[in-house]
Amino acid sequence: MGENGILKHVYRKDIESIEGKDMEESQFKKAELEDKEIISHYFKHHTSRSCERTFVNVFLWSRQYPVKWAVIEGALVFKSQNDSHLSYAFPAGEDEAVKNALEEMMEFSRRAGFPFRMYNVTPSDFERLEQWYPGRFQVEYDRDQADYVYESEKLITLSGKKLHGKRNHINKFKNLYEGRWSYEPIRRENLEECFQMALKWRKDNGCDEDEEKNAEMCVTLNALRLFEELELKGGLLRVDGQIVAFTLGEPICSDTFVVHIEKAFAEVPGAYTMINQQFAEHECREYQYINREEDTGSEGLRKAKLSYRPAFMVEKGTVAEKER
Repeated sequence: MGENGILKHVYRKDIESIEGKDMEESQFKKAELEDKEIISHYFKHHTSRSCERTFVNVFLWSRQYPVKWAVIEGALVFKSQNDSHLSYAFPAGEDEAVKNALEEMMEFSRRAGFPFRMYNVTPSDFERLEQWYPGRFQVEYDRDQADYVYESEKLITLSGKKLHGKRNHINKFKNLYEGRWSYEPIRRENLEECFQMALKWRKDNGCDEDEEKNAEMCVTLNALRLFEELELKGGLLRVDGQIVAFTLGEPICSDTFVVHIEKAFAEVPGAYTMINQQFAEHECREYQYINREEDTGSEGLRKAKLSYRPAFMVEKGTVAEKER
């Protein structure tokens, strides 16, 4: 079934509201659970290793940011707009559909009185843009938004001199909590315990006084509430029967798994290192790579992510028209 066929299969009654040639504000809507099939269809057939290219990411973060979606000219388009800005993610779709959608996006920006801009544009996205519009656009990559991608085997075995310190953390944890720790996958029966652990983590880390931390915790709590509906995978770590760490993620393409959320109690030495390794070992073996998302410019987070020796980064930047 082609993409237009999928659209009609999923949205027989209101196809007119999400698909069109002349791009209008009324076509765009906030992502809801009912949109999972169609958005996931586009991401599955037009893959990327960028952590944003999953329905889970779109759905959870659209509660925090003014992002809406529509199908324009047969391509999936995300638009972020408020009174002061308008920008788009690079469309997902076949080349012809994407190019036609880009024309509509540029025209919509012109009518709205904003310069044309795109965000989370990868090098391969920009390469396509350059083929269609040689020399017309410029891209500025943002190091803070680049995803860290690791070889799953390395995160499981922590082999080699460069990861010697990580192995020491694991061994210290196992010795300290010998006979007292366990790992288990997240399932319906332990979801509420994870939720309560997350609430305690939020309180311990002063999330209510920090806008960014609070937004992240809202995403975390919603991910746990809708764990089954979003078809997430998760794992947790217990010490003396109590949850001290958990993580959530999903496959992003055939060879890459993305970890969206990871929380551990800082007072439990090695808990972060241990949940990272255990989750990779138990849930990610079938994937060659694990994307652990960006560091958002946090110095501490950057140091921690670099210490695991990423195989490569997924660069992302903003695109604008060159000044004439």
